[in-house]
Amino acid sequence: MLMTTEKVSYANRLSETPLPAWSRRMMQQVDTNYDPNLRALWKYMKPIGVPCFNQNMLEELHHLFTELHTYQGHTIDGAEWVPVDYSIIASLRSGVFNLGGDLMLFLNLIREKDREGLLNYAMYCIDSLYTRIIGHDASTVTISLVQGDALGGGFELALASDLIIAEAGTRLGFPEILFNLFPGMGAYSFLARRIGARKTEAMLLSGNIYTAEQLADMGVVDIVAPAGEGKRTVEQWIRKHHHHHNGMRSIYECRRNVWPITHKELTDIAVMWVDAALKIQEIDLRMMRRLLKAQSTQHSNYRYPNPVNPVETADQVAA
Repeated sequence: MLMTTEKVSYANRLSETPLPAWSRRMMQQVDTNYDPNLRALWKYMKPIGVPCFNQNMLEELHHLFTELHTYQGHTIDGAEWVPVDYSIIASLRSGVFNLGGDLMLFLNLIREKDREGLLNYAMYCIDSLYTRIIGHDASTVTISLVQGDALGGGFELALASDLIIAEAGTRLGFPEILFNLFPGMGAYSFLARRIGARKTEAMLLSGNIYTAEQLADMGVVDIVAPAGEGKRTVEQWIRKHHHHHNGMRSIYECRRNVWPITHKELTDIAVMWVDAALKIQEIDLRMMRRLLKAQSTQHSNYRYPNPVNPVETADQVAA
């Protein structure tokens, strides 16, 4: 539902023979699966340790989003290029979509006054989100499936899609104000275009966590799926609307032109976030450490159920 008229130049065209998929085989924290019947590409986050945007997972997501953008809404399935009409981001972590930024990294960079390190992390986030905001500059509808907590940057990732489907009872919010910061990777831009500036500021200043049902009433979440039925709800929605894909995609493009979000807007705000992060005090860092400890205690020992043979996983990711 987010809009921009700005174009990013990607000159690559589809070659007759797909490029080697070795880089995908190296991925450890994002799985992909292409559904040829729905022409849908599923991207599943499966972070190691705390389910946040650690540097490695962020780079993997950046690679996948940029690749889809570069190749004009196509991906490799087996030995051929296939069209991606729907790009879905979801999570394999039970009860969690994503908890946001890497607090341990932030603590270290802030202590070291490493502005370049913070800015590099922020730009990775912005560049990744921007490709989804513009529908990968192709006829691709982007969907976020939220089946667990989406906080901070996790909520921002969900907001960067055309459509947000969240399961009943899931929790979403921006707690950054608790440690004297603000969400700087697009939250204000995304929310203001959905619910207006006043409600956006009230949400960001409160630090409150909301349920999917509450956010649907506010106009932030598009569809609330029954608990445990998120994937089925996405598939049903695609089947229901697929015959109108061209018109639907055009409506989203109209929205982009009416309420544009530019790469520069996101970058400027991210720079504000970096400068604000370098100004927070020790009392704020202590709060950040408490949140990090709570996340680590609850999540860092999680193991994904039904582990797949590593060779099979590599083949699936390469598809």
